[in-house]
Amino acid sequence: MKKGKKNFLFKIILTFLPFYLFVFLTGVKAGSQPGYIKVFIKKVIDGDTVVLGNGERLRYAGINTLELHTLEGIPQPFAREAYELNKKLVEGKYLYLKLSKRKRDRHGRLLGELYFENGTSVSEILVKKGLALVCKYKGNQDLYFKYLPLQREALKKRIGIFSLIDKEPVPEFLFHGKKIRGYIGNKRSKRFHHPRCPEARFIRRKVILQTLEEAFYKGYCPARCCFNLIFPVRK
Repeated sequence: MKKGKKNFLFKIILTFLPFYLFVFLTGVKAGSQPGYIKVFIKKVIDGDTVVLGNGERLRYAGINTLELHTLEGIPQPFAREAYELNKKLVEGKYLYLKLSKRKRDRHGRLLGELYFENGTSVSEILVKKGLALVCKYKGNQDLYFKYLPLQREALKKRIGIFSLIDKEPVPEFLFHGKKIRGYIGNKRSKRFHHPRCPEARFIRRKVILQTLEEAFYKGYCPARCCFNLIFPVRK
């Protein structure tokens, strides 16, 4: 075989090897569309995390549902609704998995999207119903821009999580010696903080977001460290 053909075949093998290794190791077969893998959903953990038939945990990439299990023992707003819908949609069923560009998160969970036969993703449904927030994550910027328009529609309709935003008083704080109202956003991470959050003072690239509506419309997610200040947990 000529050297040129050998190099070409070697490149082809390197390109598709990760995909076939994944299929082999997880015991699943590829779906009818290129890049999609048919998987069985064994169990739903919460609104954005499931266990596949092979025992791997899959975290939906590019979105975030609120915490079902908290230190206070009280689920965050609409966390249970997200869990129940996710369970109804996927548990005990076969769907198609499309892995994201970033294959795993820092906890070792797979990152990707689950799709139905008709091409609709589970993430799309959760975002449309206002039960999931679109968040910017490293390596998944494409999903951020894909789902942000759907979040804006849910925000406009004031459904799910966004039904709460007009009920919370906008905090006041001093900024460069001037009293203003709003929240402190981090331009780099696309997270926003309550002004009383201790972490807010460490943000270098600050932006003032005057309302929760502005924050969510511009694609900022609530920082985990001060979520309970933004949306206080109520029994």
